[in-house]
Amino acid sequence: MKAGRQMQLNREVEVLFEPERVVLIGSSKIREKVGMSSPQLFENVVYNMKRYFKGEVYVVDVHGEKGFTSIEEVPAEPQLAVIMLPPEESIVQAEKSVGKGVKALVMITGGYKEPQRQRLLTLKSEFGVRILGPNTIMGVINTENGLNTTFERDLMPRKGGIAVISQSGGVGACLLDWACYYGLGISKFAFMGDKIDVDDVDLLQYLDHDRKTRVICLYMEGIKNGKRFVEAAQQIVRRKPILVLKGGVTAEAARRALSHTASIAGSDEVFNAALKKAGIIRVETLEELMNSAVALEKQPPLKGERIAVVSNVGGPAIIAADALAREGLKLAPLTPETQKTIERLYPGVDATNPIDMIADARAERYKRVLDMVLADPNVDGVMVINMLKSCFFEPEDAKAIAETAEKYPEKPVVDVPAGGEDFELIHKVLGETNIPLYNIPEKAAKALKTLREYGKILEKLEKNGKPINREDGSNLKGEKA
Repeated sequence: MKAGRQMQLNREVEVLFEPERVVLIGSSKIREKVGMSSPQLFENVVYNMKRYFKGEVYVVDVHGEKGFTSIEEVPAEPQLAVIMLPPEESIVQAEKSVGKGVKALVMITGGYKEPQRQRLLTLKSEFGVRILGPNTIMGVINTENGLNTTFERDLMPRKGGIAVISQSGGVGACLLDWACYYGLGISKFAFMGDKIDVDDVDLLQYLDHDRKTRVICLYMEGIKNGKRFVEAAQQIVRRKPILVLKGGVTAEAARRALSHTASIAGSDEVFNAALKKAGIIRVETLEELMNSAVALEKQPPLKGERIAVVSNVGGPAIIAADALAREGLKLAPLTPETQKTIERLYPGVDATNPIDMIADARAERYKRVLDMVLADPNVDGVMVINMLKSCFFEPEDAKAIAETAEKYPEKPVVDVPAGGEDFELIHKVLGETNIPLYNIPEKAAKALKTLREYGKILEKLEKNGKPINREDGSNLKGEKA
């Protein structure tokens, strides 16, 4: 695809996330017997948009008295129309919207038959309007400008670098709830629905050039044009990682996916091969998707397999060592100089990796030991374990971990405040820092494995003569061009 045409497509999709004026079209009276159209959905989308969106919002209530009764009455030309009506009424409003100059449509509700889909596609071919959906369920979120077409009141994640594209409204809602509950930083969120027009590739190419996005997460049940998808992803992963969770892996689930979002799931072996060729990292669960995204957003890729474990408890450190081995990572062999220095400073501490600093370790000990471990040339990354119960460690002591890790920006650090309450207490201190947090060592080990996978992807690209184009102009080694 020529560069000029690609830039034009990016600008078209950009309207879905970065409009200045949005029109919301629904009804305060229509309620489908079976379907999403309802006064409640309409009212809640209006509420969220008026509360969060920084641009202009126009409301068209086609069967009531809230706002305008027709888009023709809207005094300005909206760039984006969000339509929340049954299929036939939605198409009528879509036709009126393009006549008003709307450049993109978000079709919230589902239930469209094939002739109705074709009518929507006719609008695209005749007017160039881009269509997200139908059956997107919750549409789009842009945390930067406050665009929020979801119908759950006050469901707005904090700003950050993780973008999420979900083919399923339900899976997307789960991920969105997860992000809000754990305070994960989100840049963009898109619920794709049936993908009659805007698809994964369109959104990936937009997010590739979105400076707020550092990591891209995809939930997908199938793909229409595998070659186009792979070619686009191969370019994007040079700049930012892509994670994929696929539904419809088993034959039974694949049949359900076809009826769910009209998606052809395809062979899982073929899909896996395509992801590998594209340089995309595949995950197996929703939890792994979000845990991996946090690691990739906050920490650099792992350049080797050698991991040091720094802990204030012995048992969890041993569990961590086992978990790392299962993920194909290795315990780093600390240099004799590092071991001797630690043991001289802290008699009673055995500095053999995994390092048990003893239960009385506080901020000062964590800071000094972590500093020496990260400076060790045999260490590629570190898993820190800091429990509160049965130990003297206090939540505020955790600041020393973030402060020390900042001195070594090329070596990833993940933290495990193991448990439930301990995790919540440490999360209050480190949640908004660049340290990823996990409540058990096994999750931290998987996150480190993901960082290593992305490191290998970048190494392969550079080996093949494809330099990494980071936003700061540096390559994988941190050197400026």
